[in-house]
Amino acid sequence: MFADGRMLPALGPMQAEVAHRGTRRSFVLSGIEQAPIVSEAVAHVFRTLASDDVQLLPMTIAGESEPYFVVNATKVIDAIDEARCSEVHHYDKDSHPPEFAGEYNWIYGLRIDPAKTEGAQVFRLKKFKVAFIVSEDIKDALERVGNLGVSFDPVTQPDERYAH
Repeated sequence: MFADGRMLPALGPMQAEVAHRGTRRSFVLSGIEQAPIVSEAVAHVFRTLASDDVQLLPMTIAGESEPYFVVNATKVIDAIDEARCSEVHHYDKDSHPPEFAGEYNWIYGLRIDPAKTEGAQVFRLKKFKVAFIVSEDIKDALERVGNLGVSFDPVTQPDERYAH
């Protein structure tokens, strides 16, 4: 439900447990649906720069006293520029659940068409909802917060790693 790109009803108290102990991070992706779980400082970035594009859902982490939030991107945009992606893999028509028909199984060197983003600062991609896309402004603000458990890959410029 956190990858569907829609406002969610009040879900009530949510709690998560840490699956793998290690360094506490201010932004991680959960193992389920790659839902972004963020600290208060990171939530402030989304609240300030992308309030029209996200829903912040409060949650607690077992054993932690600080508040955390799930960042639910409320927009899904059809912006994949398949011709500029390095490699795309669609679900095989005979080996996938019917709800994945027409979607991408995986994309290497993902590229989007910025003209199709409708000015959104945060969104999921139609047919490839596992991708959590943020604008350059959001990325820069998140990097200033620091201690992130995620990395960023550019999706608008050519990717030299996959040059043909």
